[in-house]
Amino acid sequence: MPDVFDYPLVILVGSFVLFLACAWLGSIAHERRSEGVDKADDDFSFVLGATLTLLGLLIGFTFSMAVGRYDQRKNLEEAEANAIGTEYVRLDLLQGGEAENVRELLRRYLDQRIQFYKLREGPELRQADAEAARLQGVMWSAVARHASSQPTPIAALVVNGMNDVLNAQGYTQAAYWNRIPRAAWLLLMAISVFCNVLVGYRAHARTASSLLVLPIALSVTLFLVADIESPRGGVIRVHPQNLEAVAEQLRPR
Repeated sequence: MPDVFDYPLVILVGSFVLFLACAWLGSIAHERRSEGVDKADDDFSFVLGATLTLLGLLIGFTFSMAVGRYDQRKNLEEAEANAIGTEYVRLDLLQGGEAENVRELLRRYLDQRIQFYKLREGPELRQADAEAARLQGVMWSAVARHASSQPTPIAALVVNGMNDVLNAQGYTQAAYWNRIPRAAWLLLMAISVFCNVLVGYRAHARTASSLLVLPIALSVTLFLVADIESPRGGVIRVHPQNLEAVAEQLRPR
C-alpha cells in the first residue's frame, strides 16, 4: 500500500493547501466575531504563543528523529561494505576452486546490494531483493559445506565472516523499515492545522503577508522532514559510496 509520506512533494503541496485554507478560515472567524471579544486579545496572544512554541518543539523532535534514521542508514551502509570486503579477503583461507566460486557469488551479491540503495520502490527493487536472498542462500551453503567437511578454526572464521555479511543486510533492511511513527506525524499535522487557524484568527485582514507566511514555512519544513525520513521517495537518500568503492576494489583486473 503506498505511503503518502514516501512522496515529499505531495506533502509539500498538500500541507500548503491545507494550512492556507485553515488560516483563511481562521481569518473569516475573526471578522465575524463579536465586538466585545477585543478585551480577550491578550489572553489569545498568550495561547497563540504557547501553541506555536509547542509546534516548534514537535517539529524539532520530528526532525531529530528523521535525521537520526538517515544517519543510521548511512552507518549501516558503511558496516555492510566493511563486512563484504572483510569476507572477500577471508575467502583466501579456503582451498581449491571453492574460494573463487564464493568470491564470484559475493561480487554478484554486492551488485545487488548496490541496487538496493539506488532503486526506488517497484518491480526492479523486488527482483534485486529476491536475487540477493538467493545468493545469500548459495553463499551460506558453500561456506557451511566447507566448514562441515573441514571443521577447523580457519573454516569457522570464514563462516563467521559470512554470518556478518548476512546480518549486515538484515540490519540495513530493518533500518529502512524503521520510520517515524504515524502517530507522531498525525500529531504534528493536527497541531499545525490548529496553529494556522489561530494565526488566521489573529490576523485582522486576509492579506497575503499575514496568511501565507506560516503555511509556507510549515509546508517547506514538513517537506524537508519527509524527504530526509523517506529512504527511497525523497531527494536526500543514502548513496552506496562505500559499497561502490568495495565493488571497484573487488572487480577482477
